[in-house]
Amino acid sequence: MRNKGALAAITAVLALWSVSCADRELPRGSLKDAGFSPDRLEQVSALIRDAIARKEFPGAVLLVARKGKVVFHEAYGESRWVPEHKPMDRDMIFDLASLTKPVATAASVMLLVERGKISLWDRVKAYVPEFVPYRDWFGVDGEDARIWHLLTHTSGLPPYTDPEVAAQALGRPCSPEALVNYIAALPKDNPAGEKFAYSCLGYITLAEIVRRVSGQTIDQFAVENIFEPLGMTRTFYKPDPAVLDLCVPTQMIDGRLLLGVVHDPLARLQDGISGNAGLFSTAADLAVFAQMLLDKGVYRGTRIFSRAAVERMTEIFPRTAFAGRGLGWDLCSAYASNGGDLFGPRSFGHTGYTGTSVWIDPETKTIVVFLTNSVHPEDKGKVAPLRSRVANVVAAAIID
Repeated sequence: MRNKGALAAITAVLALWSVSCADRELPRGSLKDAGFSPDRLEQVSALIRDAIARKEFPGAVLLVARKGKVVFHEAYGESRWVPEHKPMDRDMIFDLASLTKPVATAASVMLLVERGKISLWDRVKAYVPEFVPYRDWFGVDGEDARIWHLLTHTSGLPPYTDPEVAAQALGRPCSPEALVNYIAALPKDNPAGEKFAYSCLGYITLAEIVRRVSGQTIDQFAVENIFEPLGMTRTFYKPDPAVLDLCVPTQMIDGRLLLGVVHDPLARLQDGISGNAGLFSTAADLAVFAQMLLDKGVYRGTRIFSRAAVERMTEIFPRTAFAGRGLGWDLCSAYASNGGDLFGPRSFGHTGYTGTSVWIDPETKTIVVFLTNSVHPEDKGKVAPLRSRVANVVAAAIID
């Protein structure tokens, strides 16, 4: 009975929330008007249900939009298996993990570039003096890393650092400033601009640069300058306790279920506010952000970015074409399998470790938001192969 009562309360809150946010979300449209074959697109549901039956993850939310309208928005399976089973709802809030990088951090950096506060060519050490360059075997320093090196994962920084070792040095929780100074002093693996190495450390550094330049932490800056103007009221860091029942939990760690608490260890070390992870959101809110990018920086009359900034973010950065990355977004790196095989070369997206994914195709004006809880409850789930198949089914279902 207690579970039924909790489910009823969640349903009531979701209903009120949906009404209050309905005028902000993308409008609904029909599959036929959007140029989809309903029979072809429906094949995606069987793929997802089969994966859930194989216990590859507890549940999922899939949203497909085209030409500015949501034509498919379904929930599958369960939001959790422990400590009790709960069904998934399409309006539930997910820990986005690394989707934080393009949606919050890179976006905030590019706003500062637009406003003339920073330049992509600025040396990282202009904002983080402790940032040491790559040093070769002979003790010779390489060139200084620039802001664009951090955005494209070509700065030479290692992919990650041991959070327990960092906590011993800095305390728990530690300030983002202290962690960034710690990261800055780490030996670099490669000379800046020579190799692609996907690095959470680079985006933690970028978030601190946003703070030092703007005077606002990354959560404050992104909410005030991006999410609130877009009406993305369900996108934030550190969910309020009032919405925890709407959150999809991730892993059980040391007997504690991470519910509304970021999964990434370095983000947790910073009390949930970080440039590499920490953002929570819904499929509907992410669709608004994606549509803004498709519309070259504007959504429902509100301009967030210039057309030029959107184009630079979502095309391969020419200085590091070998990386297959834009300024925050992924186009064709080894991490871009969530785009499938059929969307065109201008399409872009990103994934998150917790099982989240967004893919956007300007050529067909299509958005695919696929959110799962694959790390629940023991971080043994599997979603990467399915992401590609989901994207392929969606792309193949476009007949107009």
